[in-house]
Amino acid sequence: MPRKRLGRNRKNRCRFCTHDGCPRPTFVDFKDVGLLKKLCTNQNKIFSRKRSGNCAAFQRASSLAIKRARVMALIPYVGE
Repeated sequence: MPRKRLGRNRKNRCRFCTHDGCPRPTFVDFKDVGLLKKLCTNQNKIFSRKRSGNCAAFQRASSLAIKRARVMALIPYVGE
């Protein structure tokens, strides 16, 4: 019996982009802690583009927002 290949044709889409394209300027709010936690592991490492599915512009913006939130002590530097 052949195995199914799950997700083979599925394209990983950026969660911030619209159907019209990538909005400019790219901005991710560093005060939105719930969203930023979805872009980090449980050890608070930033997910890669391949894992998070973001486009290049929003990956840069989200990593900058995570770093700003760490400095403002909204999210910790190190996980549990």
